Amino acid sequence: MVAVLRRLKCVVAYDGTDFSGFQVQPDQVTVQGEIEAALQRITGEEIQIVGSGRTDAGVHARGQVIHFDTASSIPLEKWGLVLNNQLPDAIVVRSVEEAESTFHARFDVQIKEYRYCIDNNPVADVFRHRYADHVRFPLDVEAMQRAARHLVGEHDFTSFCSAKTYVEDKVRTVYDLKVEREGREVWVTCRGNGFLYNMVRIIVGTLVEVGQGKRLPDELVDILAARDRERAGKTAPAKGLTMWEVVY
Repeated sequence: MVAVLRRLKCVVAYDGTDFSGFQVQPDQVTVQGEIEAALQRITGEEIQIVGSGRTDAGVHARGQVIHFDTASSIPLEKWGLVLNNQLPDAIVVRSVEEAESTFHARFDVQIKEYRYCIDNNPVADVFRHRYADHVRFPLDVEAMQRAARHLVGEHDFTSFCSAKTYVEDKVRTVYDLKVEREGREVWVTCRGNGFLYNMVRIIVGTLVEVGQGKRLPDELVDILAARDRERAGKTAPAKGLTMWEVVY
């Protein structure tokens, strides 16, 4: 008798500090590896999960989406509890729902939202250091926002991706890019149809230089046009970045 497979869609949150990124890697502790090991313990099946995107070592997620197929008869309403009982504390399954067999966590994505947190205070907050990059000098948020406007829209983001990127097509669409101060923290929120390797972190690193007065906001026009990674700013540390939401 052929087993009937169900496709389950999960929203997953994790603290990426102690993981070597989302994707499985040999001899490394990864988010995907931990979830797949938990699924094997639960079902006895060798299940490969599919994520909406990869996150690098140290990057967090609040709304990573995964899907997987299983023949298990565990009731839908029990899946979240069962999975969370098997996962390390740094990974939490926030919701589980049954999806159409054609649903694909990666290929069906319409919008991804990333948020970057900067602890902009003379003295770092010890309780935020895992989730925010500490920049102790004051930042001109208005200048950063003026600079950010130049990156909204469809552009070739070669200047804002790692030189290690092997993707040939570097054209992406940024739907919204906001820089906002919330108390002692500065948040950069980026929504787009997809992102290149280190793209958001390089954007943030460049905007921070604008906020420090090291660059003028209008310089980002020339940086984009140059299509040269050397023209943009530093890559901001991974710990401040969170995959916030994925929209289908």
